[in-house]
Amino acid sequence: MRDFPSCFGENGIQVSDASSSSCPPPPPAATTTTTQNLVTCIYHSKLHNSSSFIITLTWTKTLMGQLLSIQINNKPTNQSLCNLQIKPWIFSKRKGYRTHQVGPTSIIFFWDLSSPKFGSSPEPIESFYFAITINQQLILQLGDMEKELHKKMNNIGFNSSFSPNPVFVSKKEHIFGKKSSYSTTARFCGKGRNHEVSIECKTMNTNNDDDLGLVIRIDGKTAMEVKRIRWKFRGNYTILVDGLPVEVYWDVYGWFYGRLMGNGVFMFRSCLSAEKLWGSEMSWLNSLVEKDCVESSGLGFCLVLCVWKSE
Repeated sequence: MRDFPSCFGENGIQVSDASSSSCPPPPPAATTTTTQNLVTCIYHSKLHNSSSFIITLTWTKTLMGQLLSIQINNKPTNQSLCNLQIKPWIFSKRKGYRTHQVGPTSIIFFWDLSSPKFGSSPEPIESFYFAITINQQLILQLGDMEKELHKKMNNIGFNSSFSPNPVFVSKKEHIFGKKSSYSTTARFCGKGRNHEVSIECKTMNTNNDDDLGLVIRIDGKTAMEVKRIRWKFRGNYTILVDGLPVEVYWDVYGWFYGRLMGNGVFMFRSCLSAEKLWGSEMSWLNSLVEKDCVESSGLGFCLVLCVWKSE
């Protein structure tokens, strides 16, 4: 992974179109020895004329501070319209807007990341807004500062009466730490509520290390438990969340038999049969997730956790 340059030597945002490679999304964190947390969220959004787009947001926490990378692709052609990076550690770029023209397509980005509040991940949870418009239609709106956003849009003569209805397709989160318990939040269906998802690897009923188990909890309640996880390092199980069946897949081979900084991969998938996923080779999760979560947005929500144990 390339080093992040000094904030004094660059502008606060960068934009590139499909022909430029100066601003690609951050490469996977697994390729660097400098651990960093990142969350990638994928949304599917449509315009009134039925044009549809895949929007990929990557929230990253680095030694320099927070970084937001955005990529917009046409669907189904998958043509890249633009890439954008916002570096809110630069004071003058903590809030603002930016217009980008790609042929007949006009894209405007709005953001206020001057004082966001965070949980355990680099994705802000409150006191911020971020929005995207395409051809004068609001297609994505995030954050709890809706009034401030609409005031900003109205100040530049933008009609913000249209309410976006994007589909949250997938969330992929890289988590690093010297611990055996990890947690995040997820919404497994469009009208459901946010749930706390926690994963814990612990000794079960004895002092024998071979009796390590895997426990997954939803909102603090045990949803599934796997004993002797050293011998069951790959598998799947079905749990119920909001009355909806959610398939849970895990691969923790790297935790026990990998290198010093091993990783475990967990995937939570709603509205998808196990037969479809398990039709692929079991060498599986990492290569499957990127393609499947984007292409099958109509099948439900996909949460992927890449958990890294840094000793």
